[in-house]
Amino acid sequence: MKLLQHKVIFLTGGSSGIGLECARKYLQHGATVVIVSNDATSLKAAGEALAIPATDCLLADVADPAGVQQAIAQTLQLYGRIDVIHNNAGVANPVCPLHQTSDEDWQQVFDVNVKSILLTTRYGLEALKEAKGCIINTSSLVAEIGQENHAAYAASKGAVNALTKSMALDYAPFKIRVNAVAPAGVWTEMLRSWVAAQEDPSSMEAYLNHIHPLGYCPNGDVIADACVFLASKNAQFITGCILPVSGGAELGYRTVLE
Repeated sequence: MKLLQHKVIFLTGGSSGIGLECARKYLQHGATVVIVSNDATSLKAAGEALAIPATDCLLADVADPAGVQQAIAQTLQLYGRIDVIHNNAGVANPVCPLHQTSDEDWQQVFDVNVKSILLTTRYGLEALKEAKGCIINTSSLVAEIGQENHAAYAASKGAVNALTKSMALDYAPFKIRVNAVAPAGVWTEMLRSWVAAQEDPSSMEAYLNHIHPLGYCPNGDVIADACVFLASKNAQFITGCILPVSGGAELGYRTVLE
């Protein structure tokens, strides 16, 4: 059953990682997907992998007001509507505690992870009102539990969670739902590169499996499945939800990995 037939989805950060998996699942469920990225190489590769037109692959900086406005306008010019805005673009650097975070790194994290939501909402809200559509924000489990040496990233995702709940209240009168997904560890190209660079990659893989009580670190398709649900009519009475897609990583006390 195709859950997203005839929907137009505007997806930031859609050229790699979780975003690419979401784009693939959205397409499988009948949606038209416009992916936005600031990386021309991955954008072209994603378009080819997904077999979508080049006009559905938009090069833009999600922290730049003019770029986001233009990308939204291009999507509306092409399809005449936007049913879902999925704010997935994000950066995780720097890897350091708060006092070692530079002003430049702090600004970049909040520009990409938080300001981008402001911009897509500002320029896409009228289209969502017409469609009685929805917004999905990609958050992270670290917004709730914190993460060592990722203070800026965790703070930005905490802001995403607070925004999601406030936006859900603000836009409910227009029948616009706003939800977020909160992954724990997910295998992406970035994570695999990081593991490969460690002194003992096999122990890191075991660790990443261990932190999820279900016993494994998943690929991005499990996040995509949750996003398909949130974008569909099956979630028509769900708003303001921060949905953990974490394999239970936030639950209880875990035994030490030996």
